[in-house]
Amino acid sequence: MTRKTVTRADLAEVVYETVGLSRTESAELVERVLDLVAEALVRGENVKLSSFGSFQVRSKNERIGRNPKTGEEVPILPRQVLVFKPSNVLKSKINKSMVGTGK
Repeated sequence: MTRKTVTRADLAEVVYETVGLSRTESAELVERVLDLVAEALVRGENVKLSSFGSFQVRSKNERIGRNPKTGEEVPILPRQVLVFKPSNVLKSKINKSMVGTGK
């Protein structure tokens, strides 16, 4: 089974076909939406997209990790991580798509 990755160009093409903007305007619109989402996350805001899911930046504390090859303990520095939580609508769509495939 081949899996396809959806790209910015794919999104812009769908906007072009659906909304009727020019290809350039469609690409700019997609880019602007993604910029707005990224800017909000950088400011520490949560981003919720109805019927899709929410993005949130979480802080992780420093902890001790272990190199699996050598067993050596190493500190893992504090950091920010991006978390995505799908909506129940999206989860339902995904699960319904799996029903007929035997997965």
